Amino acid sequence: MRNSLGRRSPAPGTASTQGRPTAWIPVPSIASLLLPGRQRLERRLAAILAADVVGYSRLMGANEAETLARLGTLRRDLVQPLIAERKGRIVKLMGDGLLAEFPSVVEAVSAAVAIQQGLDAWEPGTSGDRRIQLRIGINLGDVMVEGSDVYGDGVNVAARLEALARPGGVCVSDMVYQNVRGKLDVAFVPMGEQSLKNIAQPVAVWQWPQSELGTVPPDSESGSSEPLTLPDRPSIAVLPFNNMSGDPEQDYFSDGITEDIITELSRFHELFVIARNSSFSYKGKALKVQDIGRELGVAYIVEGSVRKAGNRVRVTAQLIEAASGNHVWAERYDRELEDIFDLQDEITQTVVALLPVRLQGALVETVRRKPSENLSAYDCFLHGRWLYDQSSGQDPLALERLTQAVEIDPDCAPAHAYIALAHAYSLYTVNPIGTDPTPAALESVERALAAGEGDHFIHATAGYVYILSGLHDLAEAHSRKAVALNPNDIFAMMSRGYVLAYLGDPAAGVEQLTKALRYDPHTSHLFYEQCAEASYMLRDYEKAVEIYKSWRNPPLHSFILLAINYAQLGRMEEALAAKQTFDENCPQDADFSFYAATHVRMCKRPEDAEHWLEGYRKVGLAV
Repeated sequence: MRNSLGRRSPAPGTASTQGRPTAWIPVPSIASLLLPGRQRLERRLAAILAADVVGYSRLMGANEAETLARLGTLRRDLVQPLIAERKGRIVKLMGDGLLAEFPSVVEAVSAAVAIQQGLDAWEPGTSGDRRIQLRIGINLGDVMVEGSDVYGDGVNVAARLEALARPGGVCVSDMVYQNVRGKLDVAFVPMGEQSLKNIAQPVAVWQWPQSELGTVPPDSESGSSEPLTLPDRPSIAVLPFNNMSGDPEQDYFSDGITEDIITELSRFHELFVIARNSSFSYKGKALKVQDIGRELGVAYIVEGSVRKAGNRVRVTAQLIEAASGNHVWAERYDRELEDIFDLQDEITQTVVALLPVRLQGALVETVRRKPSENLSAYDCFLHGRWLYDQSSGQDPLALERLTQAVEIDPDCAPAHAYIALAHAYSLYTVNPIGTDPTPAALESVERALAAGEGDHFIHATAGYVYILSGLHDLAEAHSRKAVALNPNDIFAMMSRGYVLAYLGDPAAGVEQLTKALRYDPHTSHLFYEQCAEASYMLRDYEKAVEIYKSWRNPPLHSFILLAINYAQLGRMEEALAAKQTFDENCPQDADFSFYAATHVRMCKRPEDAEHWLEGYRKVGLAV
């Protein structure tokens, strides 16, 4: 469903501001309130229904024309008749959603349930990932009416409730529930009081679940349509702490606090801790903890906020049981900035202590590896790490800020490690002729090891850098030690899996990489690329192609690797098309033979090196 300009309109609950989703707050225009001759606003009590299509961008990306046609038919043949039968009217259509008004709250809820039940039987032959599903929210409240449009908190709350509903479900305010209780054969369950964005007071919310409905995969590049099984030990995800400082440029600080808490929790072997990449995929998204818990396959969620002002910092944190949404613990900390490391330790140990499963040895003393005792160096490190993560290591300012950190504190081991990664992974870009980033990477990783010998992240970084440099024995020793120091850390697991593949055991590498991805369901493409390379070495070319083809915004070099896998499958037309895409976008001074030579250098076994050379030759890149 599109607007008259052919563009997708904002869904209920969102609008576009400089390309970023923000709150959808329908308000009357200034002209309608001030200019003479305009129709006067009318106020009335009304039941407002807000509905939105789940996974709209995924459906449109798969087949835009078909999706628009199916949504049009759905609205005409199912939604509009059910609303009209109950004396409701559609106020407006908004891209992939709609807003409707009813004079009776009972009729509004009846229409919502009928729509969801009708959708359950809609398009019976359509597979789960292509099915159309809705979220619906209903509120009863005072609204302002101008012409055929409606405004006010009565509308805004309905839109917020829609965002809380799960696919195929309905969320209603307590006012709605109290008015329909006993009048409809619909069983609502409480969600407790919810703080709704831009709504002054918390709202008690009730939901109507319909367990028979299938689930739709999240709108992410690596989402899975099947809910993940809970691990056999306490499992937890730490969501990005909100930056409450009023300055978007301070995001790096709140993100850094979150990342350090994730790192510290992952040191406890008794816990299953979701990795940073997957946790941060929910940044800025208004989702229920129940949905996040199901998508990540965890029992507990930690969320919070950070407010930094001068030399003071306020951190709030809360531990939530994902299935019920119940708060296990919540606390606010006001500290001097110099206490930030002790504060992180306190939050971490409190979270572990309050998990309802008794953890044997969970609070035994752990070694706190502070990135730096110097707060200026720590701030530079946080900023550099944040820039590195935001740009996959490609932002020159990231390297600049990390370099400043080690200039202030030469013993800031994690900063040295990130500098090493920035150099090492420039191999994944097309290098100018004559450049070899590995010497600089080796120098930095050796400094990191000297300053942070007992840190799993440092050893995992060393595993990567040494395998990229062809130093196989060192890569094996450090990747093994990283996993021994912290078997929960995804970066350590990924390093170990990647090293194992190039040491000559790609099957063990794939096994380790697959295990790591359970800790990070929404991980970056870089880690999936490691799975693709290990699959190539296993001669599972179909799997490698599947991984490369799943990327929405693939890096340039991936087209050569895609071409190689196509060539090994004998699909030369597709191989040459992928190589042509690379050739058309490759800088003139690029030296891709160096990249191919690096693949060869990484292999410990000559037969593996020859296997890579064979692939490059088949696509006309003899080295």
